[in-house]
Amino acid sequence: QVQLVESGGGSVQAGGSLRLACAVSGYTPGRYSMAWFRQAPGKEREGVAAIDSDAATSYADSVKDRFSISLDNAKKSMYLQIDNLKPEDTAMYYCAASFEIRHVYIGYEPRPSEYKYWGQGTQVTVSS
Repeated sequence: QVQLVESGGGSVQAGGSLRLACAVSGYTPGRYSMAWFRQAPGKEREGVAAIDSDAATSYADSVKDRFSISLDNAKKSMYLQIDNLKPEDTAMYYCAASFEIRHVYIGYEPRPSEYKYWGQGTQVTVSS
């Protein structure tokens, strides 16, 4: 059973940076994709970045200049570097994994229904 555990969230001032981490256990060898989603109170969960096992990446237009997704296979972890944080980035951030979505391409927009495995989330709060 694949398990995902997020860490790295916190409260920061606008303009600051955070690096979110997602530790993966119970991984089954094969092609896969992983993604970061976020959900603000009263809003739908939205995909912000995705990466596949070949390290191809995709970003939501609203974050592509400030967010960077990466993998460290040796550490079995995925990361999301967030720079120049804005108050509108305040949300619970979730990592997710899929063995059905095997390829990520520029313009790909991850949807929650496509991802079977989820972490519990890490809160990011940005003050102005």
